[in-house]
Amino acid sequence: MRDVTPEFFALGMIWYIVFLFSTTCHEAAHALAAKLGGDPTAFRGGQVTLNPLPHIQREPFGMVLIPILTYFWMSRGSMIGWASAPYDPDWERRYPRRAAWMALAGPGANFTLMLLAAAAIRAGVASGVFQAPQVANFTRITEAANPGMAGSVMTFAATFLSVLFLLNLLLGTFNLLPVPPLDGSSGVTLLMSEGTARRFHELLQEPMFRMVGLLAAWWGFGRVFDMIFTFALNALYPGANYH
Repeated sequence: MRDVTPEFFALGMIWYIVFLFSTTCHEAAHALAAKLGGDPTAFRGGQVTLNPLPHIQREPFGMVLIPILTYFWMSRGSMIGWASAPYDPDWERRYPRRAAWMALAGPGANFTLMLLAAAAIRAGVASGVFQAPQVANFTRITEAANPGMAGSVMTFAATFLSVLFLLNLLLGTFNLLPVPPLDGSSGVTLLMSEGTARRFHELLQEPMFRMVGLLAAWWGFGRVFDMIFTFALNALYPGANYH
């Protein structure tokens, strides 16, 4: 367990705000894509919204309790959690390609947020407000160039953008893994014939298959995410040579 300090609590507030916003955008994107594809289930449930409350009401453990607990226990001071948007399984079976686009909409929202954070960081660097840190980590992807001048505001902004960039990179790439129950497992059906996609969707609903897929994703993702993170840093700061 981490040492609990005022700075740790303040960082936790930033993490939780970004987590709520990013997860809400992810699920709202699923819900909107499903509605546009002909499934109004999530729309009727109030999930086509950037208000986090309907999403929290649907998944209180995944959106409140687990993120807070994991923030205190995880060594990097990050947090994990989950949310979900309801959909009609019959609609998924009838329209597997529409269901695939619905699944990909969630990670798409995360990558959009990551790119917006990257654009804000690059604009800050160009204007002299931010600079590339000598040593980057999950909460320091950029830093205030002059902490002594309006330091608390600029430091807050740098930390907020760092967490926004990192968390959405993580959510987007993790959910794209092509194993159930993650979004990427539905996305790969775009490469299949419609008949094969329907059969594959039926296989994805098997509880054992979903459990094995989730365990495999959890085990394997940590082994590759550091490489993804380093690649993203070097793309954000060309020539920085982070490793």
